[in-house]
Amino acid sequence: MELSVDPAAATPPYEQIREQIAERARTGDLPTGLRLPTVRALAEQLGLAAGTVARAYRELETDGVVETHGRRGTLIAATGDTAHRLAAAAATEYAERVRRLGVPEADALAAVATALRLAHREPGRER
Repeated sequence: MELSVDPAAATPPYEQIREQIAERARTGDLPTGLRLPTVRALAEQLGLAAGTVARAYRELETDGVVETHGRRGTLIAATGDTAHRLAAAAATEYAERVRRLGVPEADALAAVATALRLAHREPGRER
């Protein structure tokens, strides 16, 4: 698996790894069930500390992009179901919280729209 990390970039190395694996899994370039290199092997390949790669793998697992199966290793997950399930759970939690806080629906939707715009903008590009 070919990944690249730019040590001079503003984006931390673990995030560069996470972004590349997540995007390649999303597009199918890394198919469901593909076993990723071990943390140690990928760290060595990229010239990084094992903790950096481990953090990227943990965040990918939290996002539902990969699943860790002990001796079987870290595998690309079936992202469609997992990602949608996690997104629905986060949306439900948000909706319940803003209701408890008394935030009007229009304001809550506007906050989500703003957050999504900010989350999806290109890194390093100001709007």
